Amino acid sequence: MTMPPAPLPRPSAVLFDMDGLIFDTERLYGIALRATADRLGLRDRITEAVEAQTIGLGWPETWKLLADVLGDAGDPLAFRQDWLAAFDRMTPTDLVMKPGVVELLDALDDLAIPRAVATGAYRAVASRFLDAHGLTTRFDAIITHEDYTRGKPAPDPFLTAAARLSVAPQACWALEDSANGIRSAHAAGMVAIMVPDLLQPAPDLAALCHHIAPDLHDVRARLIA
Repeated sequence: MTMPPAPLPRPSAVLFDMDGLIFDTERLYGIALRATADRLGLRDRITEAVEAQTIGLGWPETWKLLADVLGDAGDPLAFRQDWLAAFDRMTPTDLVMKPGVVELLDALDDLAIPRAVATGAYRAVASRFLDAHGLTTRFDAIITHEDYTRGKPAPDPFLTAAARLSVAPQACWALEDSANGIRSAHAAGMVAIMVPDLLQPAPDLAALCHHIAPDLHDVRARLIA
């Protein structure tokens, strides 16, 4: 008989990743990545394994990854610019929120629990997405690429968010969809909750999670339980 998961401790703050958790962006980044690789004749370098590595990875780390895999076959900066241009063409019509975002934020309001975004995106991009969906004012802090030195999987984004909220890291729930994000949350000493987006966690990654949720509705249910 399978035992139910242990109850999660009530958080003093909840920290949200953005891409793949609040917004369905990782799918669009993947479509744009493959289209750019096809157009430039680089699909032999930009493989499914490389695409998987980009999920939840900050831009400096992604740029280094592109430089490594492209080698002398292409310019990583030019590739990145083409990739982002392809992504940006889709966002006005195809960018949507993930299920349960608003309901979870409503529950946090009811419980007076502070919350922050901790993302690897640049501030201009995060602001554009959050503003477009009326979410900016629903967070007490928005931590972006410009606010820390090392991106995920380093703990810096989540530690910066906890410090901004004046909450101890171990008292935070960190919500993530990616392997790099979960490693960041675990390294920060937080209650790491994974809401898988494109990839399900391998056993070694699942071991770092306090809970693996099917969606944010499940996270809300555990919050109010």
